[in-house]
Amino acid sequence: MDKKKVISSMTTEEKISFTTGKDFWHTKENKALGVRSIMVADGPNGLRCQKGEADMLGVNVSLPSTCFPSSVTSGSTWDRELLEEEGKAIGKEAKKEDVAVVLGPGCNIKRNPLGGRNFEYYSEDPVVSGEMAASWIKGVESEGVGTSLKHFAANNQEYKRLISDSIMDERTLREIYLSPFERAVKKGNPATVMCSYNKINGVYSSDNKYLLSDILRNEWGWNGSVITDWGALHDRIKGFEAGCDLSMPGGSAFMEKATLKAVREGRLSEKLIDESVERILTLVERNEKNKIEEVDWDKHYRVALRVAEEGAVLLKNQDSILPLKEKEDVVLFGFMAGKMRYQGTGSSHINPKILKEPIAFFKGRPWIEGVDERGNITEEGIKNIEKEAKNHKVAIVFLGLPDAYESEAFDRESMSIPEGHKKMLEAVARVNSNTIVVMFSGSSVEMDWENNAKAILYMGLAGEAGGEAVFNLIYGKVNPSGKLTETWPMEYKDVPSSGCWGKVNAEYREGIYVGYRYYDKVGLDVRYPFGYGLSYTKFQYSDLKINGREVSVSIRNIGECDGDEVVQLYIKNPDKECYRALRELRDFTRVSLKKGEEKRIIFVLSDRDFSIYDGKWKVVGGEYVVEIGASSRDIRVSEKIVIEGEDILSDKYTQKSWYTQPIGKPTKKDFEWLLGRKTEEYKAADKGSYTMDNSAMEMKDHSLIMKIQYKVTEKIISKSYGGKKDYNDPGFRMMMISSTDCPLRSSIINSGGTMTEKMANAFLLMANGKWIRGILSFIFPSLGEEKRGDK
Repeated sequence: MDKKKVISSMTTEEKISFTTGKDFWHTKENKALGVRSIMVADGPNGLRCQKGEADMLGVNVSLPSTCFPSSVTSGSTWDRELLEEEGKAIGKEAKKEDVAVVLGPGCNIKRNPLGGRNFEYYSEDPVVSGEMAASWIKGVESEGVGTSLKHFAANNQEYKRLISDSIMDERTLREIYLSPFERAVKKGNPATVMCSYNKINGVYSSDNKYLLSDILRNEWGWNGSVITDWGALHDRIKGFEAGCDLSMPGGSAFMEKATLKAVREGRLSEKLIDESVERILTLVERNEKNKIEEVDWDKHYRVALRVAEEGAVLLKNQDSILPLKEKEDVVLFGFMAGKMRYQGTGSSHINPKILKEPIAFFKGRPWIEGVDERGNITEEGIKNIEKEAKNHKVAIVFLGLPDAYESEAFDRESMSIPEGHKKMLEAVARVNSNTIVVMFSGSSVEMDWENNAKAILYMGLAGEAGGEAVFNLIYGKVNPSGKLTETWPMEYKDVPSSGCWGKVNAEYREGIYVGYRYYDKVGLDVRYPFGYGLSYTKFQYSDLKINGREVSVSIRNIGECDGDEVVQLYIKNPDKECYRALRELRDFTRVSLKKGEEKRIIFVLSDRDFSIYDGKWKVVGGEYVVEIGASSRDIRVSEKIVIEGEDILSDKYTQKSWYTQPIGKPTKKDFEWLLGRKTEEYKAADKGSYTMDNSAMEMKDHSLIMKIQYKVTEKIISKSYGGKKDYNDPGFRMMMISSTDCPLRSSIINSGGTMTEKMANAFLLMANGKWIRGILSFIFPSLGEEKRGDK
């Protein structure tokens, strides 16, 4: 395709229109110029491809595909090669359906355990997040299918995600929240990057030239297409100026007339539109003639099984109760034994091709549900549990977080599992001292019940093969080897961001102290540290050597069975009385060792491993310690290394403050000192000052028209749920939040043309109390131009 010729043959109107999708999943074609339409589909733990009625929330039916474990589990494998293999399988399934771009992976940081979408992200650590994402990208794109690295950037909460503002200093942004994207972009080179809904320091991601052009393209050297999250475009004119190429979904003509007017008036350079069109054409061109007819579903199931097995984390194994013997007298408890929670709710929700529940593999063993789907239990149920549990040698209790507890569109309310699950476990443990817990959840939970179990096997969200994986791990057919990629605190109040979480103006007061960077710095007790995970065998670390920037260490399997170990390299920083983490993960590798086998592992360090961001990346000189271990708190061998570099001169790093001695929680005053400016609390708009950035949910209590819109939406959505308006149902709740708590501008885009700008402007006028003008604007559109911008 001669892209320059195609562009020169298009009118300005055609070029502007081309940068908005055709419909929910397709880009526009231009048959006269030989430009085909391409299809995109959701990921990242499988292909969510819809050929019929479309949605962005996993509600309508999608074609069957392999449901791989969610990123909470695949990340815990720490296995780059396996993630690449998973990506290849997803790429093949995408080719079968002629899908050009799979919307994944997500590599946002798990800032807080309550994040509703944490299951879709890999880690609290930038290195793990970036490496896992890069490997997945390589796998998918090796099949000729594009990926979309998301959600760029600092999209760390679901609450008010379409208007929230992630407020942080530049160092925190660079070292923690942009770093995984940088690694994934440079190592994986995704075809597209998806910009997030939220603002960063007051600027929406789709409008953010500093983010999309200055950093992503110019600094990191990437040349792909930026696409919006569905309905994330804030301002089409600012989007072109920022380097935001493709607005999705399609079907609307949002701000196309305003953009054309800006070009004609000289306020927007047509060259910027041409650049976006050229990048979209490049994306279309790379996918031509890539369809295949069949995939090996059984093979893909086996890949999913391997990911589930490698990603499972053995948290506890008192008296080596695991693995069990095949003929052990066992009884099973818990609804999740028969219907495990194997994936998250939302846009990543897969229609599994082959689904195997745990109970299918525990044949001949008695099973008592104990609790219902939502975790409720009755007194009669407790009595039945006790009666059955005492009659068997071993009891396996399946528990965790039901769907209603975590989902896209809303955050968790607490770190606790359902009370019914706790009561079920307590009932079993009262009469059976050999109690084993199998747990399913998308993120860490409080475990005040830990002492009621002799062994705890954490599966995360283990995908369609999770049932078989549980059986294989419990009976020792596979040796558990997963490691946690997020710290599990003792309780939520220990989390450094707990004091400033869940705000529209999200102040990242803790700065770089996310996860283990905080807990290890202050020496706070945690339930399970970052990088932690047990095995059925044991490993010995020895003979650490440093030669220049090359680090080598020997790992030996000294146990009684074969196994894998995740070897983690940390750099311990020189000065504890400085605004730096005590130690930071810099590299890792997963190694398989036969019983008695020893292997030599080699790492190579770079300048970046000793750097901080202070206007630019600076190597900080001093005496560091290279630490090799099995977790951030299980360092096996270490050796000093002296690095030549700059001194830290800024008082932001050395002056006594919360950031040099982070005891307790940072205050607003602490944060403003770090930020170098005052911050403001979010103030909801009043009637008369609503803009296109306000939602029906925000306006309904003050506006009759918006209340009507809210109620109509509620009635329409309830039809998909048997007419019930059940806000405890995660699907219904997610649909309501996504439909009614999105800005009017997003409603225009997501409607696919059903709601026009004229209609939205009329509704906005009426919501602001200007009823007559609003009604007249349907006849005279120029009367309906209310304010678009930020409040």
